Amino acid sequence: MKRLRFISFVAFATLILSAVGCGTADTTTAPSFITVEDGKFMRNGEPYYFVGTNFWYGAILGSEGEGGNRERLHKELDFMKAHGIDNLRILVGGEGENGLLGKIEPNLQPLPGEYNDEVLAGLDYLMMELGKRGMTAVLYFNNAWEWSGGYTQYVAWANETPVLVPRVDGWFSYNTFAGEFVRNQRAMEIFYDHVRFIVSRTNRYTGIKYVDDPAIFSWQISNEPRAFSSQTQDNKEAFAEWLATSARLIRELDPNHMISTGSEGYYGCEWDMELCERIHAIDEISYINCHVWPYNWKWVDGQNMFENMGVACENTEAYIDMHIELAEKINKPLVVEEFGFPRDNLDFHKESGVECRDEYFTFVFNLIKESYGKGGHFAGCNFWSWGGYAVTHVEDHEYWMPGDDYTGDPAQEQQGLNSIFVEDASTLQIISDANREIGNL
Repeated sequence: MKRLRFISFVAFATLILSAVGCGTADTTTAPSFITVEDGKFMRNGEPYYFVGTNFWYGAILGSEGEGGNRERLHKELDFMKAHGIDNLRILVGGEGENGLLGKIEPNLQPLPGEYNDEVLAGLDYLMMELGKRGMTAVLYFNNAWEWSGGYTQYVAWANETPVLVPRVDGWFSYNTFAGEFVRNQRAMEIFYDHVRFIVSRTNRYTGIKYVDDPAIFSWQISNEPRAFSSQTQDNKEAFAEWLATSARLIRELDPNHMISTGSEGYYGCEWDMELCERIHAIDEISYINCHVWPYNWKWVDGQNMFENMGVACENTEAYIDMHIELAEKINKPLVVEEFGFPRDNLDFHKESGVECRDEYFTFVFNLIKESYGKGGHFAGCNFWSWGGYAVTHVEDHEYWMPGDDYTGDPAQEQQGLNSIFVEDASTLQIISDANREIGNL
């Protein structure tokens, strides 16, 4: 997340449903995977375009422990599926200790190589439920930002020092500390061990190995990976090599699934389109990522959203076009896997207006519908983010506190800022209409 930041699954679903009772699945029927052919995603022999969402907390909801709510998880997945939202971008799990400012919890990996089995069970359960519904997940391992641990937690583990928190230690210190990750061999080895552990798993509920699970759309190396070269020494070379090494490791472990970077694109590559091309041209990387954030990138003033909409849409189209040009050049699909827009006038209450958001979403969806119509490389997008049935407490506190429902907004951001709730009927209609028009509902 930003910083203020099926293939036919019918037979597979039947297989899973019959296997749940005994805890194992008959894997003699070869599973099908979404693949890339000639610059397009292919699902069951046909080009696949989608409007999906970010659902980073899905594995936590699947847990029977702290933060878990399987009844809500079922309702969320059913609601999304009914609106054509079948591609979900999900955090594998957070790292480090609980109780840090602006950080989610519970964490999957409290210490290097030590795992919270309740959260692991939640991930397994989530994947089973996705498979039943013919839905897929982009599973990302790491994070450049503090809200799930990520870069700075790995550096802190490697150096045996406290982790830095931006709102406590300042952004300059945070960026410098985070920039060490791609140069710290011990930190990267801890990360590689984590990748090995997750990719090599077998789902406890279905008996299906993760490498054989069609409910995985792609493995993703990190959320918004950055070189952080402007705050430290020039890290760009080390950054590109880390992504290449990570991609090769995942491919060695898993010959079946696609692999992606999680990059913001040009912006996340520190305004270096050559670096953006380099990391997405890696042989093992299956498609191009970019993110777009009109409010965070100051294209929009929170108090003048209506007046700024023209600029927001114009800049968004230009930004996406840059990455479409790259997609055409290296012949890989493009997914705008994060884009969002606040509620009108930065009012976080559910009953507040979303007129600007609806206009912005319509604009982005029209771009992907145009690409669908001509068989273009812009193949998918994931709006940020899914709040669904969450109950918020903005009257008492704007930021997430332990015990609160998870919304799409992580702990360091105001709850309700960019989340789409089930009450947002107009936005949901726009989403379902777009999925219908691109053949995905």
